[in-house]
Amino acid sequence: MAAVADVGAAICLVLGSLLALIAAVGVLRFPDVLTRMHSATKPQVLGLLLVLLGIGLRLRDPGATGLLLLVGLSQLVTSPIATHMVGRAAFRAGQVRRDLLVVDELSQTLDQDR
Repeated sequence: MAAVADVGAAICLVLGSLLALIAAVGVLRFPDVLTRMHSATKPQVLGLLLVLLGIGLRLRDPGATGLLLLVGLSQLVTSPIATHMVGRAAFRAGQVRRDLLVVDELSQTLDQDR
């Protein structure tokens, strides 16, 4: 049973690391703030959760597992909020390429507020 958990932990750690690497490459390669934010949050959070799962499977300690769950939960709660706020700030500062937007609902809201 321990060998199966160790193999699962290794798979989760490798997949999580690959997702983090993909997120880093996306941050470097994408053209504007919004696509970079997407790359920084989606695969990065999933990669972190996989790494935490791998560590939990490897350690098999209830105290460590609880702490890992707390780290994962805080990442799931704070990442979307931080990304949303960075996106709005970038939009208001004019750092967004509007030609790449499919839908632009924030411009109407900002125009009504002025």
